[in-house]
Amino acid sequence: MATHVVGAAAAGQSQQATSYTRFASVCAFLTGIASFCYALAFIVLRRSVLSALCLLLFGLLSTVVLVAVYQRIRQTDESFALWALVLGVVGSIGAAVHGGYDLANALNPPPASPPNLPNPVDPRGLLTFGVAGIALLVVAWLMRRGAHFPRALSYIGMASAVLLIILYLGRLIVLQTSSLIIQVPAVANGFLLSPAWYIWLGLVFWRERAE
Repeated sequence: MATHVVGAAAAGQSQQATSYTRFASVCAFLTGIASFCYALAFIVLRRSVLSALCLLLFGLLSTVVLVAVYQRIRQTDESFALWALVLGVVGSIGAAVHGGYDLANALNPPPASPPNLPNPVDPRGLLTFGVAGIALLVVAWLMRRGAHFPRALSYIGMASAVLLIILYLGRLIVLQTSSLIIQVPAVANGFLLSPAWYIWLGLVFWRERAE
């Protein structure tokens, strides 16, 4: 009887894990698409409503992916994995709040506001780029140390993390979005590395769910 109860509990936990893996896989695909669309709307189309909406969705969706990644990299080093999860979720929520703030201003512009002031919650992308970049760097490092993820995926994560940190420093120091210090990392990460990282994660989770 006890064996049957333990087996049923284990089966239930396995089913829950599979369900979340499926959910994380779909969210990873959507996060990659949102990342690409944000770069397209912000850099090329210059559509403030669309870019703000994509940033908002990116921030919310990426929290799902971060939890799924944490469940796997904590086997390598639980303390560093937890730190990366906390930083990553804070960065993602900061991005979502930043996107929501920009979306509110784009839909209903305030009657008068000083130009180019830093976002009060996410000044110059401190959370969206800076904190998120540190979190991603730790995650990618733990991925490389472990055996659950492809090593090439960890290298893409490291490169993306470095570009995010450079973006934050560029926005903090240079300010001019037309500067190459900002444009090059924004294009490389927004159109290539970030979408590739999340979509590849989605594929990893999807195959894991199938197996």
